[in-house]
Amino acid sequence: MSGGGLNRDAALERVRQAGALWEILVIGGGATGVGIAMDAASRGFQTLLVEQSDFGKGTSSRSTKLVHGGVRYLEQGNLTLVRDALRERACLRRNAPHLVKDLAFLIPCKGRWERFYYGLGLKLYDLLAGAQGFGRSHAISLDKAKAMAPALRPEVLSGGVVYHDGQFDDARLLINMVRTAADQGGCLVNYLGVERLTFDRQQRVDGVIAIDHETGEAIRIKSRCVVNATGPFSDSIRKLENPSCEKMIAASQGVHVVLPKRFYPGGAAMIVPKTADGRVVFMIPWHEHVLIGTTDTAIRDVGLEPEAHPSEIDFLLETAADYLVEPPKRRDLTAVFTGIRPLVKDSRHSRTASLSRDHLIQVSQQRLVTIAGGKWTTYRKMAEDCVDRVITAFDFKPRPCRTRSLMIHGANASRQEANASHETNTPQQATEPRAYYGTDLVLVQQLESQSPKLAEALSPDLSIRPSDVIWAVRHEMARTVDDVLARRTRSLFCNARSSLQVMPRVVALMAEELGRDLSWCESQQREFRQIASHFLPE
Repeated sequence: MSGGGLNRDAALERVRQAGALWEILVIGGGATGVGIAMDAASRGFQTLLVEQSDFGKGTSSRSTKLVHGGVRYLEQGNLTLVRDALRERACLRRNAPHLVKDLAFLIPCKGRWERFYYGLGLKLYDLLAGAQGFGRSHAISLDKAKAMAPALRPEVLSGGVVYHDGQFDDARLLINMVRTAADQGGCLVNYLGVERLTFDRQQRVDGVIAIDHETGEAIRIKSRCVVNATGPFSDSIRKLENPSCEKMIAASQGVHVVLPKRFYPGGAAMIVPKTADGRVVFMIPWHEHVLIGTTDTAIRDVGLEPEAHPSEIDFLLETAADYLVEPPKRRDLTAVFTGIRPLVKDSRHSRTASLSRDHLIQVSQQRLVTIAGGKWTTYRKMAEDCVDRVITAFDFKPRPCRTRSLMIHGANASRQEANASHETNTPQQATEPRAYYGTDLVLVQQLESQSPKLAEALSPDLSIRPSDVIWAVRHEMARTVDDVLARRTRSLFCNARSSLQVMPRVVALMAEELGRDLSWCESQQREFRQIASHFLPE
């Protein structure tokens, strides 16, 4: 799997033929699980990751697209979390300069007191970031605030405060992390779900029975250590070990709405620091659209396709209308997406917005390792802590963590060095079109040069091209039209209706690459229509 991309058939064959035990088996293909697989594989451990659906199908593709310390955690007084996240923010920009970029944020202020209050807090943010900051915060005048955010209503500001954070494409980073783990010798397989855990004679977890969701084949997998990194689904895996275990996860969902860029033009983002539900709301330019979010609603049940409540959509539209010259209506939305936060349960807090984003690592009496909590920005540190804990708990030979300086697939050394020295005029910028491919872009362009029709956009409203589809199938383990339209490209997250329009062409391209028949094509179209219904704002 190294070098040539991700090949599911080859990975499955490797799983079937593994005569010896895997050392570390990771359940869950989101940011936490893939981060652990990347860390463990880079240390030289025999590592396997299995994912019931596609990589990043759940929470990890549905974030606010920010690599950040968490401004709101300053007010909660969690300085340690903020400091650690800011360190990881800098590390991620060094290691994935093609996927992480600096983004300026405006906090609109109505008077001098607000400018002083937010300015003081953001100076602390700068201080915690230290020399690894993305840019210094500063107060700006009314005229500069208007120039920075011309779409804002004049009565909502008399100036503002500007600070800097990181922006990224979450699903694209995750796919590049999967490829990094594979490049380091790890084996990662999507659509391979854990049916049950297996136990040795001492009733300790020694592996899993997994089901290939494409064929129905059951596969027995043995491993010295099994890590449960399934995020919102952590408790369901823990119940396979102990059906009476106490719940660990207090899930909440966050909704984002997407609008055409005209509603909030320009390159800077904006933050509404105080809302009715106690969260901040961001307005962020992203893939030629504007993303507004997020909400915080406690939920009882978790699933792969969470759905926005009408009240959540209304809340975001009403918040936006308070600030924007052109108040957005539901009919203006191009997409709505919902993510689930796997917060660690704490009986002292009744509101999920108050729960910490710190992570927890638990090793049960039957030796199932569970990691829960955390946030996208700190995935690397979470993985390091988890593998260190595994080494201690399972008496593995200590091997040092390598991910602090391990470049993510698609980065190159010269770009990493330039980013570390704050140069901004070198190639492979995260702001460039298709920069998310990094060093793979030249290979995608080779496909297009061999067949120019592959470079023609499939839709005037989306950036997806036939070359993107073919590349995703051949090298990024895309197996369904949802994989391509939602995560290998971000079409579904930007414009759900246009994604439905290009779907038949994408299905045809995939069928040719995968050797699928008409029945598969019809099934894919039915399934994608159902998935897309959750992203439609009606």
